[in-house]
This record gives sequence, C-alpha cells and structure tokens, in this order.
Amino acid sequence: MATKIVEILSPDEVRRTITRIASQIIEKAGNLDRLVLLGIYTRGVNLAHLLANQIELLEQIKVPIGALDITFYRDDLDTRGIRTPERTQIPCDLTDKIVILVDDVIYKGRTIRAALNAVTEYGRPEVIWLAVLVDRGHRQVPIHPDFTGKKLPTAKEEQVKVYFEEIDGKDGVELINN
Repeated sequence: MATKIVEILSPDEVRRTITRIASQIIEKAGNLDRLVLLGIYTRGVNLAHLLANQIELLEQIKVPIGALDITFYRDDLDTRGIRTPERTQIPCDLTDKIVILVDDVIYKGRTIRAALNAVTEYGRPEVIWLAVLVDRGHRQVPIHPDFTGKKLPTAKEEQVKVYFEEIDGKDGVELINN
C-alpha cells in the first residue's frame, strides 16, 4: 500500500493559526508580565518562539521563552530506545508565573505528563496551561490543551507531521497514512 499524504494546514493556515493562538493567550493571560512560554523539544520550542514573536508583535511585550527536555521524565524510556537529551533552558524562576507548555502535536498525553513533572523542578507556577498546534486525540492520560490550533481526528496508525521553516525549510502540517 502506498503512503498517502494529505495537507492539513498550508503555510498561510499555520501563520493564521499561530496568530489566533497568540491572541487567545493574550486574552486569557491578562497580565503578560508574568507569562513564560516553555517549548517542548523539538518543534514545541520553535512553536513557542513563533507564538512569542506574535505576542510581541500584537502587544509590544517580550515574553520569556524556555526550552524543556522531558527525556528523563518519560515513563516509556524502555520502549523508545537511546536518545540524547537536549539542554533544558528555563529563562527565570517559574514560581508564581503563568507558564504555557507549548508542543506541536498532542497525542496520547504522555509527553505533557512528563513535561508537567519537569516543570516542578523549576518553581511552582501559579498556573500551567498547554498550547498545541494539533490535537489528534487518543489520550491515555487526562490531559487537555487550553489552546488548540487544529483538532484533527486520526486513526492510531496515521501520523501527523508538523513542518516549520526554521527546521524543515517550509511551514505546514500533513497527515500521513502508511
């Protein structure tokens, strides 16, 4: 059977989706002085930067951005094989901050569960919200995004691939059916 690839979000739709999520964050957060975006490696970090840039464009406020590696907080290390961890970079003490975890795709929810455990190492935020570009369903833990770009019902055997210009040379989201 041939691999079937369907474009879910075009480059323009990715840009508009990021603008919409940034606007929703601004509206919900209220006080942007306490806002911190933490991207989950790999594409969550890029998405966090894109959201921060859009928030700055809309509100003229520079939002601190961090990068979170959750490798050692995962509950499935034995099934994932050897992985070289990235460097976690937290821009400030997270105590009493409005922290937004940012990831490209939420699937089973286990990555976010691990990220929540990792965040507690860096302070006690007032609140932690979750922003994702694509929610494909199939949760195994009770985690739900606060900001979602696109809800995309998928079959378990399908894959969702997010592309960002900075990493991949193009922006977009594809659904891949093998």
